[in-house]
Amino acid sequence: MDVESSSLVNSKRAMIFDKCAKFTRPAEAMKQGFYPYFRMIESAQDTEVIVKDKRMLMMGSNSYMGLTNHPKVKEAAIRATEKYGTGCAGSRFLNGTLDLHVELEEKLAQFVQKEAALVFTTGFQTNLGAISAIVGKNDLVAIDNTDHASIIDGSRLSFGKTLRFDHNDMADLERVLSTTSHRGKLIVVDGIYSMEGDIARLPEIVALAKTYGAGIMVDDAHSIGVLGPQGNGTALHFGLNDEVDMVMGTFSKSLASIGGFIAASKDIVQYLKHHARSLIFSASMSPGCAAAVVAALDIIINEPERRERLWANTWRMLASLKQMGFDTGKSETPIIPIIVGDDMRVCTMWRILHDEGLFVNPVISPAVPPGRALVRLSVMATHTDKHLDFALEKIEKAGKAIGLI
Repeated sequence: MDVESSSLVNSKRAMIFDKCAKFTRPAEAMKQGFYPYFRMIESAQDTEVIVKDKRMLMMGSNSYMGLTNHPKVKEAAIRATEKYGTGCAGSRFLNGTLDLHVELEEKLAQFVQKEAALVFTTGFQTNLGAISAIVGKNDLVAIDNTDHASIIDGSRLSFGKTLRFDHNDMADLERVLSTTSHRGKLIVVDGIYSMEGDIARLPEIVALAKTYGAGIMVDDAHSIGVLGPQGNGTALHFGLNDEVDMVMGTFSKSLASIGGFIAASKDIVQYLKHHARSLIFSASMSPGCAAAVVAALDIIINEPERRERLWANTWRMLASLKQMGFDTGKSETPIIPIIVGDDMRVCTMWRILHDEGLFVNPVISPAVPPGRALVRLSVMATHTDKHLDFALEKIEKAGKAIGLI
């Protein structure tokens, strides 16, 4: 290859990275002091955290049960690490299945009242592997417009057709189901939607699924610990467990660890064990993480007062924010959005709250529709009345400062 040809090849290779150099929005936001992401926490993930030597009240965590720093959970992780080591050095399919994983799967299946369960290394991989394995070439997957990114990506990876319906809009879901001739159909919804905090209209979804011969998968990432008689999910919350074919959950929220699971009939789980690529070709979750989930499940089951406290905190926050004049959308769960609208105003409100010692999450487009930017709050069972008083005082102050209330 001559010098001129070599230079041309190198130039073509370099062009692929042009987009990276042109992506300057984060740097610009950092200069202005309005970059809210990748904040470094220097303490345990708890009701209060340390950020740059500053103590802050945490209202931006998904630890709804407040178990990430619970002594029993930490002890379980330590004991498992001492017994099994720090990792499994392989996939579940080959050498990475421990008796601890099997114990966890049996416990999860019993908890959500399904025949079997299968543990994945992350929640994202759970949806990626399960949906892409189940939805085949001649199948359709119908997903809510605001479903989690892992549901969207799992649908894209499948060989089937993906159609979206408007958020929690049952007429639009029926339109999708009625205008397709696909042999197999799967409806995938979040149990609790992660930004708006509303609950899937599962009774109506079940009715449509029966009419059009569709299966149902519910992503209970934000529902485990929150909804259901024991915090065991959306289907049990509505008394529709037998009508839901697949229940997905994560460990990184109420269950104080990292990983995910699918619970379903034995034949579905057996099929996923041999077809879910993100399970077969990914290393198994670590022993410490698995043991932490077992311990967290025991606490959730044996301490129902935690969930009672979570809901008491939730209703108080929702009522107080509405009374102040904030728009909390359709939230009916511990996920509480404060709808601001404009992206820059959201960043300004976040900055005020950050400086006042309140850790919250700003959410701007495209994570939410344009004009629907919000500050996302999440309530924990371990928040005290004093914590809530502090949060409400600072939120009211920030809301007035930007002219929101």
